[in-house]
Amino acid sequence: MTSLQIIILFGAILQFVFELFLKIKNERHISSMRSEMPKGVNAIMDESVWRKATDYSIEKSKFSRTEEFLGIVFFPVLLLLLFPWTFSTWSTSVNDSIWQCAFVTTCFLTVIQLPNLVFDWKKQFVLEEKYGFNKSTKKLWIADKLKEITIGLLFGLVLLSFLIWLYRSLSASMPDFWWTIAFGAFFAIQLLLMILWPKIILPLFNKLSPLEDGELKDRLMELSEKTGFKAKTIEVIDGSKRSGHSNAYFTGFGRFRRIVLYDTLIKQMKVEEIEAVLAHEVGHYKLGHIPKRMALSFFLGLLSFAVLAGLLKSSWFYAGLGLPSSLLGSFSSLVVGLSLSMGFFTYWITPLSNYLSRRHEYEADEFAKQSVNSPEPLISALRKLYVENLNHPIPHRVMASFHYSHPTLPEREKALLA
Repeated sequence: MTSLQIIILFGAILQFVFELFLKIKNERHISSMRSEMPKGVNAIMDESVWRKATDYSIEKSKFSRTEEFLGIVFFPVLLLLLFPWTFSTWSTSVNDSIWQCAFVTTCFLTVIQLPNLVFDWKKQFVLEEKYGFNKSTKKLWIADKLKEITIGLLFGLVLLSFLIWLYRSLSASMPDFWWTIAFGAFFAIQLLLMILWPKIILPLFNKLSPLEDGELKDRLMELSEKTGFKAKTIEVIDGSKRSGHSNAYFTGFGRFRRIVLYDTLIKQMKVEEIEAVLAHEVGHYKLGHIPKRMALSFFLGLLSFAVLAGLLKSSWFYAGLGLPSSLLGSFSSLVVGLSLSMGFFTYWITPLSNYLSRRHEYEADEFAKQSVNSPEPLISALRKLYVENLNHPIPHRVMASFHYSHPTLPEREKALLA
């Protein structure tokens, strides 16, 4: 075992132990309140829903702990044996064909994700079924997973082949700058996917239908015009085909943006509540949150490509990963090595990312409040979302800092009523 492998394993174990501590702490925290609702919560949900939300949160947490435990048991085998053996046996060196390198890498990344299917199945047909959220069938679930795997394989193969080609074409003539061009192309592809996703990929899984004429559509279009959002279309997605959970969002940017409402949301809420939810989503756009998030994504992506470029000629890093010297400069094997290791270290900046996200949520809430001239419709809508999705409103504060990109409901209500 090399020093680098020891460091990576230490990072993985440290994250696992901290997550275990965090989840157990949160389970005890919410369990201690199960029999007696804290003051103010009765305005959100009744006692039966409160207890059900508590039980659901605890079961989800325990399920996640089991998944993470098996993951940390398997990870040393993956890092120390499967990864170096695969890339040593099926070479992805700079002398091998681009398609071979991309194929081996894409297949490897796909295969190591296959055990997650067992957990996905159990979560869908045991946990979600128990609490009434599962609306999917086993046939539909299998079809979805086959589509996801196929799309992932095809897209990964094409994208990785393109990036390897750019690296081999530009690294000799532009050794110091090739990675900036490669990242620029990668980022442009991401933007293109934002446009194509609702048009090409999403319809493979869900049916999107234009919102029917009526009071709801009139109110939402009026809000869209009043706020200057001017969405191209408002569509309804058949989320109830798979789950009882509800949501609303918008996709795309510029003239390609469109509003998407879950059919479950329309069934659960009044017109003025849906209007407030939409106003919140529009607020993210009008307040510049999307460009800010894209700018942050751009910076982190550029930094990742800079690290990648810096390590491509670092023999110590390849040797540290247990790879043979013949793979020095191999773009694909380095991508896999970084994907296996970096997450354990970037995990610790999650609270900062969530803090920025929560600030944006507060700002979007305030925008919605001003847009509909009252905090009440959004408060009512948020309460229904919590009740219908069995979201626990009072998690442990440290748990919230690592796992909650949105403020809790009591925090949002307090800000809206201020």
